[in-house]
Amino acid sequence: MAGSERSDRLEVILSLPDHPLLHYITPLPQEEIQSTLEQLYSAFYIGFSQKERLKLAQEVYNWLIQPAEVDLAANNIQTLVFVLDGFLRNIPMASLYDGQQYLIEKYSIGLSQGLQLFPEGLESARLNVLMLGLTEARQGFTPLPGVGVEIEEIAKKIDSKTILLNEEFTQVAFQKKVEGKPFRVVHLATHGQFSSDPEETFLLTWDTRLQVKEFSELLQEQNRDPIELLILSACQTAAGDNRAGLGLAGLALRSGARSTLATLWSVDDLSTAEFMIDFYQVLTTKSETNLTKAEALRQAQIALIKNPQYNHPYFWAPFVLVGNWL
Repeated sequence: MAGSERSDRLEVILSLPDHPLLHYITPLPQEEIQSTLEQLYSAFYIGFSQKERLKLAQEVYNWLIQPAEVDLAANNIQTLVFVLDGFLRNIPMASLYDGQQYLIEKYSIGLSQGLQLFPEGLESARLNVLMLGLTEARQGFTPLPGVGVEIEEIAKKIDSKTILLNEEFTQVAFQKKVEGKPFRVVHLATHGQFSSDPEETFLLTWDTRLQVKEFSELLQEQNRDPIELLILSACQTAAGDNRAGLGLAGLALRSGARSTLATLWSVDDLSTAEFMIDFYQVLTTKSETNLTKAEALRQAQIALIKNPQYNHPYFWAPFVLVGNWL
């Protein structure tokens, strides 16, 4: 499903299996579309009126999803993959609201650079993971105590893992591990920022800010086997950057990873730990259940929605899967 803003309308192209493309238009001035999307983005922060947030989320749902509801139901669609344009890239599709439930409660959701399906999913039997994280304050960034819990609990679920935490997580150590053997999953629980400006896109290690170009080159050292899943926990897009989604998409593309899981804004440390633990719980049983990464994402988000402490979209909505959703 591709969504695009134009000067006087919002256009959606829907591709269904074995069907011709469907095309529908919402005639609206670009200024009104942009204003609504910016208001919705602001509404995800705690303290904003829930009634107003749901109203905005339903309005965008009616633009993008409502015209396709009959076709989606008739074709038993279970996963929606979005190719988004403009400020839509900064809006979590999971949070769109039909008046009764969120979109993530109905569908698994992924993001793509284009409608291209990769031939293989992630096999849990080959789930060897490189885990890197910071729990302590570094370079002016706040501590992330939840990262310790996150890595400890995830490590219990995985047989094959390598862990670099705090002072062990330097750029040189990271590079040596990547060059040493191929990893199917690389999990980074650290501060980071994504922007449309590559100079403002980086990941934090113990000793430096790893710029997007350096990070991409480092991961491409692992050229014997592609990274199936790159997880960026505790990272965020640059606030106020209308094209910040391009930073995330660009990093995912340049890294060579088949898919990237990240967040659209900096979320609560402890709720993110819970989310990641639930996500890995599904991944590690994937071969038995035949679930996709998009469905693992969905189940982890649903678990937060069902938790009264974390059911606000601020906690669960920003997690997005870019690339191969299988």
